[in-house]
Amino acid sequence: MRNLFTWKLHGDGKTLAPGEVVEPDERLTWTRTIGIGAQHVIAMFGATFLVPILTHFDPSTTLFFTAMSTALFLLINKNVLPSYLGSSFGFIAPIAAVASAGKGIPAASFGIMVTGLLLALVGVAVHFAGAKWIDIIMPPVVNGAIVAIIGFNLAPSVWSNWQKGWDTALVTLLAVLLIAVLFRGLVGRLNILLGVIVGYVYACFRGQVDFSAIGDAAWIGFPKFHLPQVDFSILPMFIPVVLVLVAENVGHVKSVAQMTGRDYDGHMGTALFADGLGTAIAGFGGGSGTTTYGENIGVMAATKVYSTAAYWCAAVFALLLSLCPKFGAVINTIPGGVLGGVTTLLYGMIGMIGVRIWVENKVNFDKPLNIMVAAIVMIIGIADFTFAFQGVQFNGIAIGTVVILVAYHGLKAIGKATGTIDKDDPDIL
Repeated sequence: MRNLFTWKLHGDGKTLAPGEVVEPDERLTWTRTIGIGAQHVIAMFGATFLVPILTHFDPSTTLFFTAMSTALFLLINKNVLPSYLGSSFGFIAPIAAVASAGKGIPAASFGIMVTGLLLALVGVAVHFAGAKWIDIIMPPVVNGAIVAIIGFNLAPSVWSNWQKGWDTALVTLLAVLLIAVLFRGLVGRLNILLGVIVGYVYACFRGQVDFSAIGDAAWIGFPKFHLPQVDFSILPMFIPVVLVLVAENVGHVKSVAQMTGRDYDGHMGTALFADGLGTAIAGFGGGSGTTTYGENIGVMAATKVYSTAAYWCAAVFALLLSLCPKFGAVINTIPGGVLGGVTTLLYGMIGMIGVRIWVENKVNFDKPLNIMVAAIVMIIGIADFTFAFQGVQFNGIAIGTVVILVAYHGLKAIGKATGTIDKDDPDIL
């Protein structure tokens, strides 16, 4: 732990020559580092806040735990793996399912906490056994399908929000799309946040925003913490999220390794453990689950600054914002029409990330096994198949996850045993 909070000054700390990068153990001047930290907060802000808004968790509490989880992640990874841990979209569907079942947020918090603990255990296993077994259990055709249904399963809730204000939803969606193609650099990357602001302003003019709660909120105060309510019946809805978090974290570590030119394979297990521990703590205290954020990878790619010092600054900024209840009250006034517009894109993007996993890994859908299991699971997830057994409710994501894991490995084993599938058949061509 000695010198853990010491970063070398990169050059004069003020300039970066073409092709130069600021390494994770380096920093620019503190003024510039703080500025980049603020930029990281802006980059993650839109997505991080949308999760509690959509799930009715307290925004300030969620932001508080993203700051805590980021600090924990940096400490566990000894300040060598730059990352911000924001709210995971993987939890939206199971939380919505819990709400539909008539159970409250404390029960959902229990699901989040258990998911975090399971992810932490996966991290321990990966640390000691290696990450190769993840690829064996979750080859790209399986991984992509699970991630895809996490997004597409939420389509009905998008339409429900559109019906609360179709004009506002349309303005919001158009703003998000146009900002992305009209502006370059960070402005274009912040299209979701800026699109929500445009939609919110429009909703204000349309009289769709209730400001009453803002005046009652204090300027300074602690977030609203609450303990989880033990309910094992909701766990089937949450456990599949572990696989999504594994995929997100592994992808993040590989992306950072590619950008920095460093070998982070040895940190794969500690990254999973850190995110799992952060998610478990958030669930215990009333926050939403966390994951490593691609938005912040975008900031690193744009700035070429990989300094972990900037992420400590981002965590401090997020912590300070979480201690302003009035700020959280403003966020809670965002109307359904705005949410409908932005989630049309966001939920679809989650689904398309699963498709991208198939594309990037060159999954061969000419193989009957691949296309059959993927097709079945997509229908299960999108139609939201449900099944109840002894009071335990299984939703489309839980059923789809079990189906693709059992069907893929089971059918492949049968195919190899009968000779219809070659024994050396690869998953990736």
